Amino acid sequence: MKFKNLFVLLLLLTVSVQAQESVTYQKPSKEILDLVDVPLAPSVRMDEKGEQMVFLYRDYYKSIVELSEKEMRLGGLRINPKTNISSRANYFNNIKLRKTSGKTLVQVKGLPTNPRISNVQWSPDQKMMAFTNTVTTGVELWVVNIAEAKAIKITEPIINANMRRPFVWFNNNNELLVKTLPSDRKPLIDKATAVPQGPTVSVSEGVKAQNRTYQDLLKTKDDEYNFEQLATSEIYKISISGAKSLWLNKGMYTGMSFSPDGKYVMVSTILRPFSYLVPYRRFPSETKIYKDDATFVKTVNSVPLDEVRPKGFMATRKGKRSMGWRGDQPATIYWAEALDGGDPKKEVSHRDEVFQLAAPFNGQPTSIFKSVNRFSGIQWTDDKNVAIAYDYWWNTRNMKTYVFNPENNKEQPTILYDRNYQDRYSDPGSFVSSKNELGRYVVSIDKGEAYLIGDGYTKDGQFPFIDKIKLKNKKTTRVYQSAYKDKVENIYYALDLKKGTFLVRVESSNEYPNYYVRKIKGKKDLKQITDFENPFKSLQNVHKEVIKYKRDDGLELSGTLYLPVGYDKAKKEKMPMILWAYPREFKDKKSASQSTSNSNEFTYPFWGSMIYWVTKGYVVLDDASFPIVGEGKEEPNDSFRKQLVGNAKAAIDAVDNLGYIDRERVAVGGHSYGAFMTANLLSHSNLFAAGIARSGAYNRTLTPFGFQSEERSYWDAPEIYNGMSPFMHADKMKGNLLLIHGEADNNSGTYPLQSKRYFNALKGLGATARLVMLPKESHGYRAKESILHLLWEQEQWLDKYVKNKPKSKKVSAK
Repeated sequence: MKFKNLFVLLLLLTVSVQAQESVTYQKPSKEILDLVDVPLAPSVRMDEKGEQMVFLYRDYYKSIVELSEKEMRLGGLRINPKTNISSRANYFNNIKLRKTSGKTLVQVKGLPTNPRISNVQWSPDQKMMAFTNTVTTGVELWVVNIAEAKAIKITEPIINANMRRPFVWFNNNNELLVKTLPSDRKPLIDKATAVPQGPTVSVSEGVKAQNRTYQDLLKTKDDEYNFEQLATSEIYKISISGAKSLWLNKGMYTGMSFSPDGKYVMVSTILRPFSYLVPYRRFPSETKIYKDDATFVKTVNSVPLDEVRPKGFMATRKGKRSMGWRGDQPATIYWAEALDGGDPKKEVSHRDEVFQLAAPFNGQPTSIFKSVNRFSGIQWTDDKNVAIAYDYWWNTRNMKTYVFNPENNKEQPTILYDRNYQDRYSDPGSFVSSKNELGRYVVSIDKGEAYLIGDGYTKDGQFPFIDKIKLKNKKTTRVYQSAYKDKVENIYYALDLKKGTFLVRVESSNEYPNYYVRKIKGKKDLKQITDFENPFKSLQNVHKEVIKYKRDDGLELSGTLYLPVGYDKAKKEKMPMILWAYPREFKDKKSASQSTSNSNEFTYPFWGSMIYWVTKGYVVLDDASFPIVGEGKEEPNDSFRKQLVGNAKAAIDAVDNLGYIDRERVAVGGHSYGAFMTANLLSHSNLFAAGIARSGAYNRTLTPFGFQSEERSYWDAPEIYNGMSPFMHADKMKGNLLLIHGEADNNSGTYPLQSKRYFNALKGLGATARLVMLPKESHGYRAKESILHLLWEQEQWLDKYVKNKPKSKKVSAK
């Protein structure tokens, strides 16, 4: 019978769907539209001394015209071949300056007409700021003189920004290394008109290559040719006066980084052969060291094609990886190598080993550290005998923080923290860093003591903190903790550790986030340095609270509850509700039960938010806890559906018990994995009148080598893949489902075919469903026309099937 049902489903997919609607872009009602058309506060950059602020302005949305520009999808990249920058790049459109001690905003003079600014980067002395400007024919390089508030163009549109980060500053603050378009670049092949020279053939020679379902991969020889043309640059040395000289001949350059002393440059280059299975970052590559005058020094890394890895999320490749410069030394490189061959199934005492090699790079590397788990990074300090290393292991959710001596590998590292990284209540925070004499940010250590900034999540709420820790004995002293109970104070970084000044941002549910300088030593005070107004005045009096409740098995859950505008809590009129969530996997109940929601966070509707609907008479339960727990040998997905329904029922019961909702008029929704959740809930429960599923995956057999936090393959656990796939249970659909997907979704696993085939199955089986494909949109939606239409579709669906739901279709509390 099971195979018969599957045959019927597959048959249904061949049926042509005739019920298309001819719909132009629509707009939602005025209440929602008024919250979309608001000016954004600028992004703020600050110099290290906390004296100069740079305000970067941008439009929140792109236009559908911008998204419709020519785009090539190659090797995991999306490139505009005419402008030679990412076709999905975000742009700023204005720059203003202000001293933190002043109040006057200064407009930067000389900016380009109709600016499209990106790649903003301080010079080492922070007296200049370089940026790229995208014009119709390419990318230009510009520089802002901060003292003069003046922008200067230093190149024509010759920059190649296709491989990201197209320039780096020399330490002299006067010159930059810049990736430019080769003078002899060949014309690109137009695949739409090119005549094929033969078939595309892929070969498997008996070696397992279990990769995720990546998108935008190379597919043909024409793709290979176009990728090479677009990835190839020449590297020029260009001064801020515009003078330029060739520094390196053409190559497919990805990374460029100066040594801290500025005397050497590390350059990484992509090589052939390319792959049709993995994105460009796993193509063959090599890394070379040059002197600052482009004299070749040494090839320090050669990486073969990385198509084949051992099985498991903690698998990695053999050889050198995570190569970088020591921030506390003039010119020393470091890297990690797997001691288990990159195979997480091998039993070893240590997974990775870290090595270093100092200039002139012709000696033998020195081992400086071994990690128990997979190495994940190092923070250098202002003491060359102290460094801080990190590792983690996904399967156990364990992470370790070590203190070790990189100058003496005979000294045993000290494990500073050994914890579950999903346990937010025990998070010790991040180390405070500052610039050293080499211009690199390193952890500040004073007499063996370092400082940490923490988010401060607790069972009683969020109280961010600053701690002081003695690295020798781990003794920790709290030097500051935010006392706000009606606001949130996020601590960003230290402006001056000795003076005890920190940059913080303070907000409340109706007070727009603004920056302040917090002084924690001497005369403690708080000085406001920005004054952004709340652009969402219609929401400022909306009731908002974090509610906590329990699942049937006793697991504590939470969610942020919003009541409709003008709602009278005394009368408790029963309103329709929207539940919005995203499932997360845990290996222990303690971490799964923790809440990081804060009702004092500013109420900020964004394109994907359901908060808009409080203006339309809906209760909204946002970011509702949907933990999926698997302890010990049990994996979370072994009981995915049961826990999913249990989470949903607990949420509805909690709000219903408060007397605010009509539980017959409840909708559920989510984006990506939240869409997957939504489809499952409408198939396996009777809790919801309707659902909204955006950019989801519904047939897990199409992602056979793992998805989300599922490490097993389809052939390891076919019952899990089939049981979790809404497509396999399309005949059980009980609610009214609105499916929305970007036609150009590039997220691994959520390709548009997922929604199309699922809709075909639902339609063939007589379910009530609607499929909306948004032209040119990726996994997240960008064009204003798309966003407004999305909101309109959601509003129409919710009003029809939830707010004005026919009384005859009663849902139970099952």
